[in-house]
Amino acid sequence: MTATAVLTARALLLDMDGTLVNSDAVVERIWRRWADRHALDGDEVMKVVHGRQGYASMALLLPGRPMEQNHADNARMLAEETADMDGVVAIPGAAEFLASLHGLPHALVTSADVPLSTARMAAAGLGLPDVRITAESVGASKPDPEGFLKGAAELGVAPADCIVFEDSGAGIQAGRAAGMRVVGVGARAGFHGPDALVRDLTEVRVEAVGDGGIRLYVG
Repeated sequence: MTATAVLTARALLLDMDGTLVNSDAVVERIWRRWADRHALDGDEVMKVVHGRQGYASMALLLPGRPMEQNHADNARMLAEETADMDGVVAIPGAAEFLASLHGLPHALVTSADVPLSTARMAAAGLGLPDVRITAESVGASKPDPEGFLKGAAELGVAPADCIVFEDSGAGIQAGRAAGMRVVGVGARAGFHGPDALVRDLTEVRVEAVGDGGIRLYVG
């Protein structure tokens, strides 16, 4: 962003990995090992996996493999990721951003499950929002909009009045499919045409407005 954009909403829906928490080091380790086991190019695998649940990434990378194998593999990898917090840190500005949302409608919408999201937020020193949509909450992974639509419904806010914060192509696509505007966080997001783009969360300021709305200064 070269200038500050001003956006208004009634609720914010926040992705976790790459948006609030930098877990790239773990994701790289786990998925490159998986790529080696399946004789796949690690660089090509990394282009696919961000933002999606593991089984959905596997379905794209190993077309034709039975989905029950993908789900079983995904469960093992989630356990590996939950046991590996080495290098997990907060995105700059994340703690202050979450603090500024106190009392305002917001939710975590993540492709991680409850154990992984709880562990990563704790490792990054971040508090969990009261409303959380995790892998267990949905039947379809991003880029399907189900998670964001459930987050909006939990908060009692129309999708058009929600703003999504996302870093990945799958997540940005999901937010758009839900009929929401999207603020992209980080360089990865810039390749997928979000409505606004920030380097990190130090470039976002939140202000409550009198009618229960939220005003964002982005950039």
